[in-house]
Amino acid sequence: MDSRITPSPARDLQTRLEAGPVLCAEGYLFELERRGYLQAGAFIPEVVLEHPDALAQVHREFVRAGSDIIEAFTYYGHREKLRLIGKEDQLEPLNRQAVQLAHGVAAEFVDRPLVAGNLSNTNIYVPADRDAAAQARAMFEEQARWAADEGADLIIAETFYEAGEARLALEVIVELGLPAVITLALPAQGTLLDDITIEDACAALEDDGADVVGLNCFRGPTTTLPPLRRILNRVSVPVAALPVPYRTTDDHPTYFDLPDPDATATAPDGQAFPLALEPKLCTRFEVAAFARTAVDLGVRYLGLCCGASPHLIRSMAEELGRTPPASRYSPDDSRHSALGADPRLTAQPDPGQR
Repeated sequence: MDSRITPSPARDLQTRLEAGPVLCAEGYLFELERRGYLQAGAFIPEVVLEHPDALAQVHREFVRAGSDIIEAFTYYGHREKLRLIGKEDQLEPLNRQAVQLAHGVAAEFVDRPLVAGNLSNTNIYVPADRDAAAQARAMFEEQARWAADEGADLIIAETFYEAGEARLALEVIVELGLPAVITLALPAQGTLLDDITIEDACAALEDDGADVVGLNCFRGPTTTLPPLRRILNRVSVPVAALPVPYRTTDDHPTYFDLPDPDATATAPDGQAFPLALEPKLCTRFEVAAFARTAVDLGVRYLGLCCGASPHLIRSMAEELGRTPPASRYSPDDSRHSALGADPRLTAQPDPGQR
């Protein structure tokens, strides 16, 4: 950080929401796997401890692209996942360092972004199973407490496909007194796995004290919009929309079973998800169009989940009329040697300068 830069205090979440749409970049699992710092399959954020500089760079790039929030990378950084790889003893250091790292990057910017703690689906929650619910809640409690101890400005709890688990996470956040953003991932069946509609679940989360409710992950822009409209018609708190940037369809509403009939080589299991989704990636123009549509509908918190990259976040920010630092390098085809019309491309040099 340049010693001449004095960061301003971060404007809190409510202040930012009142000023206009809040932009949040997610998708760290996919982005760090692409960069070679995280293993696909388990998708465990060991990079926090093993390659903190690489993670810091991703945070930095997302903020430069326009993200108002740095999400501490503790998605799947919970006890069940660390136990899977025999590193449960690193659970607390990983969670604390993730928030510390996010604060460090936030301090590099004059308009300091918010730092969010992060909770995610646990993979152990089972409706009506009290023991499983108690285990999930205990995992949320320790992660949220460590985030609060490290000064998180808010906590994002995301990718819940069962309303009951989302409400458990929210209970913990409310008890800590931190702002809560709760986003649900809607399966292809059209309801959450505990047979609750997405709008009913969001209404219950609003009643429970969530500051922002909405959707993230699973669905691309096209198949996120219909359930998003139902949520907007049901709740009064700000609504979130963070799809995956993939071309999901009515026939394939989530990215889990997107077909790729034109592939010349298939992944070992024959599935595009999660390792062969590139042909299904949205362009920056499609992502920007989604941002405009979502905001026009009334969405006040938006971004992208798995598959997000800085240029896509920048396209959303610019569609909202912003000029983040990365806009210095936004495309300018007028200077392209084959496509451009800039007169300097064809101008002959002055003979006297030869």
